[in-house]
Amino acid sequence: MGLSRIPLAQRLGVERACAGEDPSDWRRCGMANPSSVPWRLSGELPLHLEPDADSSVGALCEGLRENADWLRQSLLQHGAIRFRGFDVRAPDDFERIARCVNPALGKDYLGTSPRDAVTEYVFNASELPDFFPIAQHCEMSFCAQPPSHLFFCALVAPATGSGETPICDFRKVWRDLPEGLRERFLAGGIRHVRNYAAPGKRGDAVQLKSWDEMFQSQDHSIVEQKCRNEGFEPVWLEGDGLRLISTQPVFRTHPLTGEAAWHNHATTFHTTSAVGEYEQIVKLRPTDRHRSVLDMARTLEEQILAKPPDERSMHTTWVDGSEISREELEAVRDVIWQNTVIEPWLEGDVLAIDNFAVSHGRMPYEGPRRIVVCWA
Repeated sequence: MGLSRIPLAQRLGVERACAGEDPSDWRRCGMANPSSVPWRLSGELPLHLEPDADSSVGALCEGLRENADWLRQSLLQHGAIRFRGFDVRAPDDFERIARCVNPALGKDYLGTSPRDAVTEYVFNASELPDFFPIAQHCEMSFCAQPPSHLFFCALVAPATGSGETPICDFRKVWRDLPEGLRERFLAGGIRHVRNYAAPGKRGDAVQLKSWDEMFQSQDHSIVEQKCRNEGFEPVWLEGDGLRLISTQPVFRTHPLTGEAAWHNHATTFHTTSAVGEYEQIVKLRPTDRHRSVLDMARTLEEQILAKPPDERSMHTTWVDGSEISREELEAVRDVIWQNTVIEPWLEGDVLAIDNFAVSHGRMPYEGPRRIVVCWA
């Protein structure tokens, strides 16, 4: 009997018991026998799934539907699955595959990165400049109800050694944090401040979009209602700017497995994030371009630090408004990078991520690259 036919309370218990222990115990977990699924499987994070024969999108979708219980449990355990070698050519192909994993796709995006819509539910992953790194984060973790799944697809793969979408098991990050540091974050709590320019205006170099672009409305009442829904405190500023203040948990427990994961945007929104990320990138790939961008990031950080914390484009403090030190953030970032997996994109790759367990980011790149995204 598959998990879909087990009563809900019993099913959740089975999923919690089977999420991360022994993938070979497929009978107890109500999963399909791994040797019977019609694909070649390899790897851990992410699990790689490649065609054994038929590489069509239709055959993949049929197989995913027939092995839905195995798919659900595999994604819970591994945290991410890369579909590779299938005939994915267009956004519609990508969306079909994503819907086989989770049909409840969404389109409200309350994040900071600029994204242009490709279809109703598929977006370009980011319009940020190619030299700009994106730190590891779980999608919209600062929202009251973040997505449960995130999907990426390489329509145009970047050059080898650049433009990857690294992922990290944030369950391991939470476990690997030094105990004193973990307790410090639990005691201090996290407070985010984000400032957005008025419609049609632009703020400083770090302010990525205006508030109407994020909320898809210029109606204050609609914006305020969305803020209430997500736990943001809206503060209207002189000149029709908008400041969002929010607190969020340092960690979340997975709604199905109960596993705890580091699940916040502190290492993304904190003023020191750009420099901290590029220092790690230069260690990994010590090119002249990366060193030059690091120097630029340091200069920009000095300018940003001259502003009061709540007036910066984005920043993270302890809940009481006091500063989280650079050293505390660096200690977290070190653990994240120790657990980060960087794999090259191949054209047609689709990456499915459990957003309550695994984070994602972006490495700098040069040349053509087109990665699209959707979420559910």
